[in-house]
Amino acid sequence: LDTMLGSLQSDLNKLGVATVAKGVCGACKKPIAGQVITAMGKTWHPEHFVCTHCQEEIGSRNFFERNGQPYCEKDYHNLFSPRCYYCNGPIFDKVVTALDRTWHPEHFFCAQCGAFFGPEGFHEKDGKAYCHKDYFDMFAPKCGGCARAILENYISALNTLWHPECFVCRECFTPFINGSFFEHDGQPYCEVHYHERRGSLCSGCQKPITGRCITAMGKKFHPEHFVCAFCLKQLNKGTFKEQNDKPYCQNCFLKLFC
Repeated sequence: LDTMLGSLQSDLNKLGVATVAKGVCGACKKPIAGQVITAMGKTWHPEHFVCTHCQEEIGSRNFFERNGQPYCEKDYHNLFSPRCYYCNGPIFDKVVTALDRTWHPEHFFCAQCGAFFGPEGFHEKDGKAYCHKDYFDMFAPKCGGCARAILENYISALNTLWHPECFVCRECFTPFINGSFFEHDGQPYCEVHYHERRGSLCSGCQKPITGRCITAMGKKFHPEHFVCAFCLKQLNKGTFKEQNDKPYCQNCFLKLFC
């Protein structure tokens, strides 16, 4: 073909018809006499302007240049575009960069619930992204009282953490004065309910017994509160009579029931 074109050019010149090559092909380095493609600052035979990777003619299709070489759109993205960490596909347009990786915007979502991240952003754990709610539900310390996540202030007691409003007596839900509390079975109690749980409330005055104690009729008493139910005389453990679950001194028992 080149020989024929060369002869044609010579014959036309002899007839007085000037022929000028349209350029030199950037691939084969030979003159271009017919159709020409101009790209990347060079001229090409159409059949020689091909993708560097797949060798298919680019023609009038979109192409990309890299290191002075042309690539079709498909091969350029497959070879050089950032890839989505979720689907491993090339990213053609918008890209999210997070966790030292790149993502399609539609593939960057909460690893637990699949929701897209709002204005509050996301939280990272072990290389995964989580929405605000799921992150704290899954990984934040839990309150020993309500079992919900602790997000801000907390109290550390009894080998666990508590919301300040949840660290109260487990029986009456009263806050502890000056942080003083009593522990029973791993739970905090006020003094009264601590002794109630332990069975150490006086059956006479319903107040805690912290010193000497009298046990009688399956109950506990301050010594001064173990008295005859009729005359209110203080009793000794071995010198009383019981009637209708009440203690009586010997004299009152005889008067009342004999």
